[in-house]
Amino acid sequence: MIDINLIRDDSTRCKVIESEKKRFRDGRAVDEAHELDRKRIRMNFELDEINKKVNKLNREIKQHFKDGGKKEDSEVCSRVEESERLCNEADDLKEQVKGVEMNLARVMKGIGNLVFDEVFVSNDEENNMVVGSYRSERRLEQNPEPFSVLMKDYTYAAAGAKVVGHRGYYLSGAMAKLAQALGRYAIDFLEKHGYVYIQTPVMLRRDVMARTSQLSDFDDQLYKVEDDMYLIATSEQSLSALYMEERIVPQDLPKKFCGQSLCFRKEAGAHGKDNAGLFRVHQFEKIEQFIVCGPEESEKHHKDMMRICEEFYQSLDISYNVVSIVSGALNDAAAVKYDLEAFFPCSGKYRELVSCSNCTDYQSRELDIRYGIGKDNKRKVYVHLLNGTMCAIQRTLCCIVENYQCAEGVMIPKVLQGYFGGSIISNTPNK
Repeated sequence: MIDINLIRDDSTRCKVIESEKKRFRDGRAVDEAHELDRKRIRMNFELDEINKKVNKLNREIKQHFKDGGKKEDSEVCSRVEESERLCNEADDLKEQVKGVEMNLARVMKGIGNLVFDEVFVSNDEENNMVVGSYRSERRLEQNPEPFSVLMKDYTYAAAGAKVVGHRGYYLSGAMAKLAQALGRYAIDFLEKHGYVYIQTPVMLRRDVMARTSQLSDFDDQLYKVEDDMYLIATSEQSLSALYMEERIVPQDLPKKFCGQSLCFRKEAGAHGKDNAGLFRVHQFEKIEQFIVCGPEESEKHHKDMMRICEEFYQSLDISYNVVSIVSGALNDAAAVKYDLEAFFPCSGKYRELVSCSNCTDYQSRELDIRYGIGKDNKRKVYVHLLNGTMCAIQRTLCCIVENYQCAEGVMIPKVLQGYFGGSIISNTPNK
């Protein structure tokens, strides 16, 4: 969530409302949070005043007995009764404060990160701005077929649907080997750029998930399992919680992780989209870039993450566009987001393979991840968290297959041939 101090101050509160309007919201949540915060402050002040009175009465009662007074004395009885009345009043007020704080936390969770000035204001993703591109010089030797047709002998779609349901699949033979090769290459690629390889948990407790995901994800994306646990939709969720409630020494920053995990998504809002093939499935593998850094470094790291992504897809020789996502399409945590959209020759469309976001201190504030600066680390500052898809394996596999199809089958990109152990997947699958 954002810093409550931004809402307390009149000048910065206007900026938060302006940012919400860029997200095409009316800003009423900001005003509601402001009123709830003021109410909480007033109630806490009243509580402090009551506690002061109780402490004063208790000192007087203690002094009464110290001076030899008796508990039957009317004066001390009156003070005891008043102390008990005030304690009950304080208990009631504490419960009211808890209720206000719960409402404030709920409202604050619905306010998005401050949108960067560079983000184009629009509620239509057709207005995403192209800020970079790469074009392969390869040309297909035949009229392109869709990846779903090219991969059908390797995916057992009917069996997958029978045992899993909609979007279920198996992946076999050379396609499974190519998926494995792609993942291994992506990991090696990031390690060469100084990232630490890490395998993450695929389940998180609900209270942890609530601190790293927006509320709408619980209905639209996340699978709940037993004991109030949730399957992750991306390793960003488990990676962001890695340093939860910790203080990081400034000299240890930045921390760069190459996360590998299975991911699980309901895709509740994607009914009817991409029904064929592996482009949009409920279970997939992903290699993730994740960075923990100081506030002054996050914009530089964000650009570096996108540069590394571009180098990766250039090495695969796949045509792409990099687009800056419009303000109305940003998730709550992101202050700015870039997508890499790769070319699919059969449809002639560029489709998302990568999303890379600078979440500034929005997630770290909720997760309470700070680092010390100044003498003896007395002053604490929240770290910035950045995440970016390096390679969604199944989706990137679809792109490679469609771009590298040939009369004999599917050619293997040069950089993957050593990992795959060959240069082509023949038209005759070996299941």
